Amino acid sequence: MDHQPRTAKERVARLAFWSIIVAFAVMGMKFAAWWLTGSVALYSDALESIVNVIAAGAAFWAINVSHKPADQDHQFGHHKAEYFSAVLEGVLIVVASLLILAEVFRAWQTPVALEEPGMGLGINAAAAAVNAVWAWLLIRAGRQERSPALVADGKHVMTDVVTSIGVLAGLLGAIATGWVFLDPLLALIVALNILFQGWKVITSSLSGLMDEAVPLDQNIRIREIISTNSKGALEVHDLKTRIAGRATFIEFHLIVDADMRVGDSHAICDRIEEALKAEIPSVRITIHVEPDDEAKLPLGTAAVPFA
Repeated sequence: MDHQPRTAKERVARLAFWSIIVAFAVMGMKFAAWWLTGSVALYSDALESIVNVIAAGAAFWAINVSHKPADQDHQFGHHKAEYFSAVLEGVLIVVASLLILAEVFRAWQTPVALEEPGMGLGINAAAAAVNAVWAWLLIRAGRQERSPALVADGKHVMTDVVTSIGVLAGLLGAIATGWVFLDPLLALIVALNILFQGWKVITSSLSGLMDEAVPLDQNIRIREIISTNSKGALEVHDLKTRIAGRATFIEFHLIVDADMRVGDSHAICDRIEEALKAEIPSVRITIHVEPDDEAKLPLGTAAVPFA
C-alpha cells in the first residue's frame, strides 16, 4: 500500500487537531487535582487549561483557513489567519488571569487547609509532564513549518508547564510548613505570570498583522542571493519584505540596460526567483524590471549595487 508523505498543511493541521485532544485530557487531570485538594492554586492552574482548550480549537480553525489557496476576495492568500488565532489566545490568557485573581481574593479572605494533597499533586505533576512534551513538539513543528498559531499554542502550553511546576513546588512548601496562606499567594503569582505571557502573545501577533519585515540577518541573506544571481543587471533598489504567517513576501526593482531584450531580463528574474525559493520556503516574489534611466546610483558604482 502506497503511503504518500504528508504535506505541510496536513502535518500542521494534524498537530493542531491533536492539540485539542491533549488540552481536554490535561484539563480533566487538573480539575481532578483541584477537586481532590480544594487548592485555589491548583484551581487557578485548572482554569488556565480551559483557555488551552479554546486556544487549541482556535488554532486548528486558523491553520485550516490559512492554508486555503488565494481566491477572488483574498488574492494574496489567507496566511494572516493564524495571527488572529494567536491574538485570540493572548486575550483568553488575560481573561484567565483575571478569573484567577478573583478567586485569589476570595481564598485570601477564607483560607482553607488542603485535602488529599498527595494524590492531587501527583495528578497535577503528571499533567505538567504531558504538557511539557506536547509544548516542545508544538514549538519545534511550528518553527519548522513557520506556523505562528502552532508556535503561540506551544509557548502558551509551555507557560502552563512553568506555572504548574511553580504551583507544585509552592504547595509542597505549604504542606511542609502548614502555612495555608501560601496557597492563594501562589495563585496570585500564577495569575500575574499568565497576564504577562498573554501580553507577550498579543504584542508578537500584532507585529505580524502589521506586516513586519524579515529579521536583519535574513534581509542580509536575501541581498546576497539577489546579488549572486543577478548577473546582467545593473542595480537593485527599493527592496521590501514582509512576513505573513508562513509566507515571506519580497519585492524589489531590478535595473537593466534599456536595450536589453525582454526575454533576457526575464531570464535574470527567473534565476533570482529560483535561488530565493530554494532558500526560503513559501516565498512570494515580485520584481519590477526598469531601464537604466531609473537607476538611483551612478552606473558602474559596483556589481549590482543596492540603492
